[in-house]
Amino acid sequence: MDITITPAVINDADDIAIMVGELLAEIMAAIGSQAFNFSLDDTRSRLKAFLGQGQYVAFIAKTEAFYPVGFITLTESHALYAEGSFGIIPELFVRPGFRSQSVGFRLLGQAKAFGHAQGWKRLEVTTPPLPPFDKTLAFYGREGFAVTGGRKLKMLL
Repeated sequence: MDITITPAVINDADDIAIMVGELLAEIMAAIGSQAFNFSLDDTRSRLKAFLGQGQYVAFIAKTEAFYPVGFITLTESHALYAEGSFGIIPELFVRPGFRSQSVGFRLLGQAKAFGHAQGWKRLEVTTPPLPPFDKTLAFYGREGFAVTGGRKLKMLL
């Protein structure tokens, strides 16, 4: 199947927002916890604002019939330990029926190329160190990501 990957535009917000809901539902099912509050309308609006303000970059994968099968998002951060600006991958998702067909690999390739063009020193991604995410961790490892230790912590404000 021919999959095309393009930079996402505002008109892709509906498709990406729906896939964000699928991603979060999959994560919550795997961990057995209601870890996220998802609203399709809020996510769609937020994505449109992020894309419009240039705060977020997204790439979307579609079939030749324009069916969305995956996406990746990027945002820039800055840190002294990272020697300046770097990219964070907040979300990477490929619909289950399209996994193991190089879609994730190609989405990540777009992210790497974008990061190089931005002059970023690195990309960072977080995945839970839990057995249900072993395949995800193995995918990132094959693509050159290294486990750096620690745990991602959050606090709601």
